Amino acid sequence: MGMSVTISVATEQDVEQIFRLQYLCFQGEAALYGNYRIDPLVQSLDSVRQEVVADCVFVARLGEEVVGSVRGKVTEDGAAAIGKLCVHPRLQGHGIGARLLRAAETALSEQRGATRFRLHTGHRSEGNLRLYRRVGYETVGRSTGADGVELIVLEKRAGTYAATA
Repeated sequence: MGMSVTISVATEQDVEQIFRLQYLCFQGEAALYGNYRIDPLVQSLDSVRQEVVADCVFVARLGEEVVGSVRGKVTEDGAAAIGKLCVHPRLQGHGIGARLLRAAETALSEQRGATRFRLHTGHRSEGNLRLYRRVGYETVGRSTGADGVELIVLEKRAGTYAATA
């Protein structure tokens, strides 16, 4: 008997699962860049807790287990910064990341007034770039993260939803 993955707003009870999942999921990114000091791996539990309370955070659940998460917040320029999208390695490639992105985009637009969405990923992260482009994001620039990783910055206008699978 299979279970469906559901998407919902994260609660304070989800913080520890999000924290552990984030640590697991970003190991591959760290290995790709040979840099284990990337932000998702050094973020504290308290910092995750603060984001869950203050920001727009969604989780994907399989039963009681948190198997994916994403965070977003509206910045000073009216754009929504979306970040730390992660899906458990055993469930990647099934559209969960796209569903999480869509949930965050919808909430950030409808509830917090975001007019566009911005996210970034490492320049070698081809799987991430494929997902973001498939759901309508376009490259708008490059930057360097505090950890020294070269990042590709992508954006799209609110209300422009591409395929979610």
